[in-house]
Amino acid sequence: MAKTLKSFSVSAHFMRLGASALALALATQAAQAQTADSPEAAADEAGLDLIVVTAQRREENLQDVPISVTAVGGEKLDVISSGGADIRFLSARIPSLVVESSFGRTFPRFYIRGLGNTDFDFNASQPVSLVYDDVVLENPILKGFPVFDLDRVEVLRGPQGTLFGRNTPAGIVKFDSVKPGRDLNGYAELSYGSHNAVTAQGAIGGLLAGDAVSARLSVLYQRQDDWVDNINPSAPEKDALEGYDEFAARLQFLFKPSDDLDILLSGQMRSLDGTARVFRANVFERGQKGLISGFKRGEVATDGKNEQEVDTYSLSANITYDFGPLSLISVTSYWEGDATSVGDVDGGFGASFLPPALTGPGYIPFTAETRDSVPNLQQFTQEIRIASNGNNAFNYQAGFFYFDEDLDIVSENYSTLGDPLNAPGAVNIAVDQHQNSKAYGIFGSVTYKFTDQFSLTGGMRYNSDERDYVVNRTHDSQFPAFLQNPLGTVTRHVEDDNLTWDISATFEASDDINLYARVAKGYRAPSIQGRILFPPATATPLESGVTVGDSETIQSYEAGIKTTFLDGRGRFNLGGFYYDLNDAQLTAVGGGVNANRLINADNVRGYGFEMDAELKPVPELLLTFGLSYNNTEIQDSDLTTAACGAVRTDTFPNVSLCTPLDPIVVPAAPFAAAIVSIDGNSLPQSPRWIANWTARYGIPVGDGEIYAYTDWAYRSKINFFLYESIEFQDADMLEGGLRIGYKTDSWELAGFVRNITNDVSVVSGIDFNNLTGMVNEPRIYGISGRVTF
Repeated sequence: MAKTLKSFSVSAHFMRLGASALALALATQAAQAQTADSPEAAADEAGLDLIVVTAQRREENLQDVPISVTAVGGEKLDVISSGGADIRFLSARIPSLVVESSFGRTFPRFYIRGLGNTDFDFNASQPVSLVYDDVVLENPILKGFPVFDLDRVEVLRGPQGTLFGRNTPAGIVKFDSVKPGRDLNGYAELSYGSHNAVTAQGAIGGLLAGDAVSARLSVLYQRQDDWVDNINPSAPEKDALEGYDEFAARLQFLFKPSDDLDILLSGQMRSLDGTARVFRANVFERGQKGLISGFKRGEVATDGKNEQEVDTYSLSANITYDFGPLSLISVTSYWEGDATSVGDVDGGFGASFLPPALTGPGYIPFTAETRDSVPNLQQFTQEIRIASNGNNAFNYQAGFFYFDEDLDIVSENYSTLGDPLNAPGAVNIAVDQHQNSKAYGIFGSVTYKFTDQFSLTGGMRYNSDERDYVVNRTHDSQFPAFLQNPLGTVTRHVEDDNLTWDISATFEASDDINLYARVAKGYRAPSIQGRILFPPATATPLESGVTVGDSETIQSYEAGIKTTFLDGRGRFNLGGFYYDLNDAQLTAVGGGVNANRLINADNVRGYGFEMDAELKPVPELLLTFGLSYNNTEIQDSDLTTAACGAVRTDTFPNVSLCTPLDPIVVPAAPFAAAIVSIDGNSLPQSPRWIANWTARYGIPVGDGEIYAYTDWAYRSKINFFLYESIEFQDADMLEGGLRIGYKTDSWELAGFVRNITNDVSVVSGIDFNNLTGMVNEPRIYGISGRVTF
């Protein structure tokens, strides 16, 4: 792929100039703007709003779609994302969805029905695809794009290979931004909260000239002060970590040269500068569950660097021509980005061979500080498809998709206090990786309505993928004797093709009850991983550090019911599922070294259900409730992995840092982690239960209403790794929020609290050095004001 558009600094100028021109043009239209009804269909004031989704690449009532899908938009999306939250706010607020990150505000990892990937490398392959305005975002740094000025978020559960392509065996998370319209409209919102957090966002859109051109500009600015104290006795610093400064913008132009042709051009950008995830050394007590006694979220003792920067840009063109019976749609997109993130991975200071006053908290066997950078990321996608128009007895879609990604990664390990061979701050290990991925797909889907009540949908997609990977160890000054031959190059090439398909049936039992069933086959392309920082001494140098995950396929079965009741004031949707994931791509994280190893399990079996319910018993009160159950099991009697790291025998009698609960195949030895069997284990980050509920009550006052809105999300126990241990797990998490305010049709003033009970839960861990953990966000509170026009 051509290294063009290096000039994406031009994109920033384009944004600024476009924003100025748009604001001026729209201002001249304001006096001529006329009030019009919203294009969104809504029910009677006493009933629930109609939910329109595009889960099947066309606008449909959610109740008519034979897929397990949840949509979030409007006020609910605004409330749960308030307080400067990044995309992780969606975790557990949608049934069967978990989102976590070991990077912080970038590199989110998504899990649907227990299927995800704990890989922390920048070329990680995930089974949950993220689709932003009809464009798939493959790389993890793109998936963290901020949430603002969105029409809705849709979560589609189960394989979505026919219409959305590769790497969707678990499902997709789909974001649809508000598009330019004919009428002048927009909003401006400002909030201020804990830790001097500021969120300012707004949008303005409407016709620019005549009836042919409309535009919309959307902007977001967020910032927060550092609030975590570093209590390292050698270098204490108050308010040292967890701050950030972020700006994002989207500019869209919609051209309608005729009634049959729509041309939507869009540019987006994001710039993030702040601290990375805070790693906390020895937050667990060996042999015990839960956080150590006296844990304080506002304190950490570390001696390493912590910083993060992300810059991404995109241009896209979505062109639709209406031929009458069918439309031709072309979606072209180019994304470019760079990122760097450095953290003190051991989460503490010093090392065990230093005097006690110079190391801690707890036992730190060695120092570990790493920086991962993406100096270059370029992604190009092109989709062309045809789709039938109208609600006919026979409807169809067919198309072609192409994907091309170039990715460069630099991984560096830094010396810190106590490194015997290097000065503090020096790079002692450096690895360069380059990866090029190409894929194309040919797909088609048809729906036939046999009667007014019964219809069948079937689809197929041919996928072809290939990936070239090169890794170079460019520098090593730490363990040359151990590594034997530390400098060199390893290359890998993988490719595969696959046919995915789905078939679903819908039966309208009555005006208020729809039954559906679906069978689908999904696919994830082969992947490669290999920062090769610490290849074992007994293995062939270099080659041992590069692993390949073969393609995985999933066979999924689900059935459900979607209902409305009480004359449209209630909605209840329930679906059950079962799947077999064959040759499952799993990531063995950590163990003895700070690296990822790809392995394939013979099978992963999963089953469960999802439920979404809404009720509006009276016009002033709205209740929602979501619930999911997921049971996952790894089925491979020969599959093993390294458990947590190992330490000196004079520190812990049985050597292991943690207490594995799985059968031990090879016992731990000094600095050699135990090997355990993981057959029968559940998947990491896969809670059995997720529940969420909201309640909103409004009282009319004057021209508006006083309202209260509370939202809650619960998830049950999770394990952090493929193996199970006493320490590396979290029992449960319950977070709630409250928003109270006054709003009219044109303005709103509110106060809010997030994580109102100040729940403290561990969300992830690092096991190769010590009992390191990462915790959820603290309680925050603030005020916000919004003007809508």
